[in-house]
Amino acid sequence: MKSWRLVFPKPFEVKIEEFELGKPGPGQVLLETEFTIISTGTELTALTGDFPRPSAWSRYVKYPFIPGYSCVGRIIELGPEVSGFEVGDRVATMSPHAKHWIVDANELVKVPEGVRPEIACLHTIAAGVMHSVRLAKVSLGEAVMVVGLGLLGQMAIIFSRLCGGFPVIAVDIADKRLELAKLSGATAIVKAVSPEKVMEVVKQLTEGRMADVVFEVTGNPTVIPWAIKLAKPLGRFIVLSSPRGPSTIDFHDEVNAMSRMIIGTHFTSQPAYETPYYPWTRKRNAKLFFNLLKEGLINLDHFITHRFPWREAPKAYEMLLKDRTQALAVVLDFRD
Repeated sequence: MKSWRLVFPKPFEVKIEEFELGKPGPGQVLLETEFTIISTGTELTALTGDFPRPSAWSRYVKYPFIPGYSCVGRIIELGPEVSGFEVGDRVATMSPHAKHWIVDANELVKVPEGVRPEIACLHTIAAGVMHSVRLAKVSLGEAVMVVGLGLLGQMAIIFSRLCGGFPVIAVDIADKRLELAKLSGATAIVKAVSPEKVMEVVKQLTEGRMADVVFEVTGNPTVIPWAIKLAKPLGRFIVLSSPRGPSTIDFHDEVNAMSRMIIGTHFTSQPAYETPYYPWTRKRNAKLFFNLLKEGLINLDHFITHRFPWREAPKAYEMLLKDRTQALAVVLDFRD
């Protein structure tokens, strides 16, 4: 069968292309997409080509590039040897922005009844941020700072609060994202007019102690040298973003002398299989995310700021290229 998907043929170009899709093989299913979420950080980096070469970015982004990795859809056909799923099941996958896609059944997570599918399609991002908060070991009463309030930063606020972080201080340059951070549970917001101003406010909010945990979620390598100073001695500095290029830090003054810990927390370091030592796979994190939504323990209704029919996806990227700070979750609707 033929279907359609988004593609970046080259930097700053978005197209919808028709492609040939085969039949699902053993252990696979054919998915019809309902919703996908645009990952504004990863996808705009790929779209603009704004990354160093050579780097992990340049190894990942090869043109033509097929964007997207967080999707919810319905199973419309089962391949041989698939068990535990039926035609019609609503499932979460890491499929790209495509009308149809063939997926390995062992990668699927069922979306429970009562969970809105357009919210459920944030599952990939939610699972990755859960992983980050766990590695950060946020605990009851620890002061947490989140620098950068896109999708990942807002979720870092939510899950840090759920773990008992207090205060949870949100930092950004954009007023809209700061207001959304209040809805995510930030106990204080700070506009990043200058590193010195942020430092001053954080000292006041923590009674001079500074933050136990600082999440860097901007992706801007120039932010890291000053953001790490927000962590207290023996504090943890968490690189949750995927910085676009190198940073220069005085490791003696900011890491060695202060005994700070730097922890990288990329989504791909979630283990493929559960172990007694670390059981939190991407699939298990996604299941937890859905259950937290279903039970009303977290609320992401304020996340969706823009919706586009999938055929108008190029307009969505055009809007984001002009000013991504006015957007949070940008949903592509494939239900036509």
